[in-house]
Amino acid sequence: MTSPSIMEKELEFQDSYLARELFGPQEDTLELVRNKLGVDIQTRGSQLVLSSSDGESLNIACTFFMQVYELLRQGHTLQDRDVNHALKFLRENPSGDLKSIFQDNVFAVSSKKTITPKSLNQREYLAAIREKELVFGIGPAGTGKTYLAVAMAVMQLTRKRIKKLVLTRPALEAGEKLGFLPGDILEKVNPYLRPLYDALQDMLEPKKLQEMQESGLIEVAPLAFMRGRTLNNACIILDEAQNTTPEQMKMFLTRMGHDSHAVVTGDITQIDLPANQKSGLIHAREILSGLNEVSFVHFGREDVIRHELVAKIIQAYDEHNQRNTSRD
Repeated sequence: MTSPSIMEKELEFQDSYLARELFGPQEDTLELVRNKLGVDIQTRGSQLVLSSSDGESLNIACTFFMQVYELLRQGHTLQDRDVNHALKFLRENPSGDLKSIFQDNVFAVSSKKTITPKSLNQREYLAAIREKELVFGIGPAGTGKTYLAVAMAVMQLTRKRIKKLVLTRPALEAGEKLGFLPGDILEKVNPYLRPLYDALQDMLEPKKLQEMQESGLIEVAPLAFMRGRTLNNACIILDEAQNTTPEQMKMFLTRMGHDSHAVVTGDITQIDLPANQKSGLIHAREILSGLNEVSFVHFGREDVIRHELVAKIIQAYDEHNQRNTSRD
């Protein structure tokens, strides 16, 4: 039986410092490409020798190294998650340009913060928020769903493209109910809204944030406060939407008035509702996915941008749940 022929290509990089950055510390990037594409890679100084019996994988690897080298020359930094997303992108788009991923959608939220997407899904998410009237961001914690939505809204507000930003959450998490918490209604719900304040404080100076809240430009409130309202020329963000009921979700979505748009974020693997209660987020996905004005962007653990251990923790829990499900 004839063995498949091995094809080989050589790549030469003029800047030896950038070549070392391209190869990664301890040549980690080379190892990632080997594992993802099954291509053998050898180094000779600042030269790479790539070989494979699969011509398509070989071409993708060459395209990856040449394009990433050019990005490094232009000042972009390379991380492991960038490598994974770039390879995924090139497998799906062999003639694609990685600049469209890593150099697009950089924008100043305020004088305090500049934001750039860290993954393909984040880029798609930002594009959807720009283009659609209603966007759902669904995925695990740490993928930037809420943070990016708030960033886009703050940018629009500071540039006077909208007149109001409303951030809301259902006040039910981890099986706790408000009646068991001390204090008045605002004191009761404040712990649930804290992550939204954290995002705002990361993007706006404290004095500016206080002024915008006092003037009503920015409102942070529990979902129950949305009932009966119509919000015009506003961006409305619903966080932790997996903990809404279908009725609450419908109530929220119908708050949109003229020139308004909404972003809904949630993690359908972390539903804290009673076992017999269907999540409004899952229900909305079932009935709204066919509308052209609505976009659903799904994030995975590869999009996690917190500490690298977070992605591994999510994977470990997913694998544990899959094992237990298969036993049942």
